[in-house]
Formats: sequence, structure tokens, C-alpha cells
Amino acid sequence: MGYSRAVQAGPMIWVSGCVGTNPDGTYPPDLADQTRRCVERISDALDALDATLAQVVKVRIYVTDISRWEEIASIMGSTFADIRPANVMVEVAGLVDEAMVEIEAEAWVG
Repeated sequence: MGYSRAVQAGPMIWVSGCVGTNPDGTYPPDLADQTRRCVERISDALDALDATLAQVVKVRIYVTDISRWEEIASIMGSTFADIRPANVMVEVAGLVDEAMVEIEAEAWVG
């Protein structure tokens, strides 16, 4: 599609939306596990640019069933409890393939 997983410009890093695929391309059947994989993929993208989740200042969460927000919040809360980035969660009509959640992030590394 002609995009980058993450782009750095000056002190900012933008991580493209990550769905919760496993390394083999399959999707975990559980929403919490998909959320966990999204966060792991964001962490990997940041790591490639010598940054960490501790530098995340904003996350956007797209979910296909917002009534299940607590499953996502359990993962996001334990991951970002001390970091506390700005956050938005939005219900969407659909995501790629079997994805139930997609997360993008912005980090400040200045």
C-alpha cells in the first residue's frame, strides 16, 4: 500500500494503525489478545526508532464493537497506567480481515 509502520520527523513518531495479527499473519480469536498484539506491534515499531511505549503521548483505538470497550481497557490500562497518554476510542463499521481492533500511536522523543 506504500506506507511506513512508523515515521519520525524531529521529536515526533507516528505509528500507523496496527491490527492484532500474530507473527504468522493469523488473528487471535479474543479481543483482549488482539489488543495485546496491537500494543506489541506498536512497541516493536517504536523500538525500531529507538523509542519506547513510555514516550507515547496519544493513542487512537478503532473497534468494531464499542460495547466491549472494557476488554480493550484492561490491556491498555495495564500497559499505559503510568504513561497516561491522551486517548480516543471510536467504533467503526469494519476493519481489515478478522481484526476487531486497530490502534495507532504518537510518541514524543524530544
